[in-house]
Amino acid sequence: MKRKIIEIDQDKCNGCGQCVSACHEGAIQLVNGKAKLVSDVYCDGLGACIGDCPVDAIRIIEREAEEFSEKAVKARNTKEAAHKNHSSSHSGCPGMAIRSFTKNEAVRAVNSPRGEVPSELTQWPIQLKLVPVNAPFWENASVLIAADCSAFSMGAFHGKLLKGKKLVIACPKLDDTSNYVEKITAIIRENNLRDLTVIYMEVPCCRGLVAIVTEALSQSGKNIPLNLVKLSLDGNIL
Repeated sequence: MKRKIIEIDQDKCNGCGQCVSACHEGAIQLVNGKAKLVSDVYCDGLGACIGDCPVDAIRIIEREAEEFSEKAVKARNTKEAAHKNHSSSHSGCPGMAIRSFTKNEAVRAVNSPRGEVPSELTQWPIQLKLVPVNAPFWENASVLIAADCSAFSMGAFHGKLLKGKKLVIACPKLDDTSNYVEKITAIIRENNLRDLTVIYMEVPCCRGLVAIVTEALSQSGKNIPLNLVKLSLDGNIL
């Protein structure tokens, strides 16, 4: 059948992987450093990935293609969710490989040199553009959405704010935030989260992160606790 479907210009593609995260159906993967449409049946032809491409390498065309199958998408997602060790099967950009770090207090104490504060990060990736909508680490998670600068401003960020939470970082001023509300809405809606915490700086532009998360929570239709933490430029909780 002839229908609308995406086409990726391999000469323009720079392998950033943003379209991979934007495609909720998983139709795109990074292969040898380039974005590829892995199967016609996974592409609905709506082009949600187009707006996330920074080099304008994706367009919608009309050609002979297999019919989009929501059933095939669900079947594959179910199969992938059954694999807890995603990193071993990841063949794209290493920075997008899903990883979970499980360390108890005793292990962290042994592995951290004397006088150094151990990391409380328990998952990867963390950048909002790269985090997947569906991942095992979201299940029953407390999620910390932090402005990029916050961890550099506050020395005790790991121990006071990150401990026990899954981390997402973003900058409402410098990032292309055009799909951030949609991305966070999908994460909230499609996963069983316990609560959300937003860490933002006292500068006015950083309030944009609060607005994004608040709108996403509203659009998700879910009623989960939302905590806001404002930091001064020298890292104090205001």
